Parts: sequence; C-alpha cells; structure tokens
Amino acid sequence: MPEASKVGKSQRTPRDWVRVWDPLVRIGHWTLVAAFFTAYFTEDDLLSVHVWAGYTIGAVVLLRLAWGLIGSRHARFVDFIYSPAAAVRYIKGLATGGAPRYLGHTPAGGWMILALLTMLAGTVYTGLELYAIEENAGPLAGNERPATYDLPQLIATVVADDNRGRQREADEHEGQERHRVLKSGSRGGEEFWEELHETFANLTLLLVVLHIAGVIASSLAHSENLVKAMVTGRKRA
Repeated sequence: MPEASKVGKSQRTPRDWVRVWDPLVRIGHWTLVAAFFTAYFTEDDLLSVHVWAGYTIGAVVLLRLAWGLIGSRHARFVDFIYSPAAAVRYIKGLATGGAPRYLGHTPAGGWMILALLTMLAGTVYTGLELYAIEENAGPLAGNERPATYDLPQLIATVVADDNRGRQREADEHEGQERHRVLKSGSRGGEEFWEELHETFANLTLLLVVLHIAGVIASSLAHSENLVKAMVTGRKRA
C-alpha cells in the first residue's frame, strides 16, 4: 500500500491530494443520478416531468460521450477503458484483497460507465419513440407516413347527396385505419416500444445497483471515500 495511505486524515496536507474529476464530470454524474430517478419514479403520473428528465439524461449522455473524447485526462475513455480480462482481474482482486488502486476509474468501473451510458441512451431513444406514438410529440413525432399516402385516388361520381355522405364517412374510416396500421408498422407498435423502454430502464437500474456495490467495495479496499471524491473532485495522491 502506498505510503500516503498510511498517513492519518488529520495529518494529510494539500500535497497529499490531487484533482482527478473535473467539474463537468462531477456535475454530469450527479445530474444523471437525479434525472434518472426522477424519470423512473414519475412515468405516466407526471408526464411532463418524466419527459424533461429524459431530455436531461439524453443531453448529459451526449455531452459525456463528447467529453470522453476531448475532456480532461481522467475523463477520457482512453484513460479508463481496459481489456475485459483486466476488469475480471480487478474484480477477482477485490474479492481476494489484492486489487490494485487506480487514480482514475478502475478497469471494472470503466466498463460499468460504458454499460450505463449505453443503457441510458437506449432508454432515452425508446422513450422518444413511445412519446411520438402516444402523444405525437417530441423530436421523433411526425415521422410516420401520412395517412393518405399510397391510398388509391377516389374518383367521384355524380351520385345523390346521401350516397356522397356515406362515401365520405367510409373514406375517412379507411384513412384512419390505414394511418393506424402505418403508424404501428413504421414504429413496431406502441406495445413493442413500451416494453423495450421499460426493459432498458430496469436494466439501467440494475446496473446502478451493481455500480453502487462496486463503489462501496473499492472504497473499502483502498481506504478512500469514492463518493466524496465525485463531489470534491479530489482523491488521495
């Protein structure tokens, strides 16, 4: 164990700490936490809150992906994306007490970040599809083919007013039915997107639980408070 870890907390000086997480990483992290749980527990009861929480998640995920390419040292993917074998070795090391300490994300933590970003992105996209179908709103709304597209041109004939009225009603009914079929076919159906949206959300929740367990395990193994580090941005040098 490094010598710095043997120094008591009250004896540590500013030289014993190093800035690891930049403000964008920290703010983005806690914003995702707040937005995800807000969206997860509102759903249809508070649709506007649910939708805006989803938009927030989508924006932060896109920003984090960009920051993973051009951000600060420990925010970049190249800093914490290790091989799957390295991640497995780290997890085994936690179980046996021999896991090495990393200043940035651990190998297992790096893969967890990728998994969380993937699940969050999937949750947002499927939510947008569902929002477009159910409410005809959001950035994906209006992408369906028009109800009258490829319908045969009706050639009006000179008939009685009563027959014309019945024909119009039949045409409107056919148009509505065709619109419903096209809408369902183009998006895979409301039930499909709803099930997929819920699956992504529940998988994300499962990953969050595993992530918390990993943070606790790493904090205990390396005698440091990783939650506090994500607040202050500093870790033991």
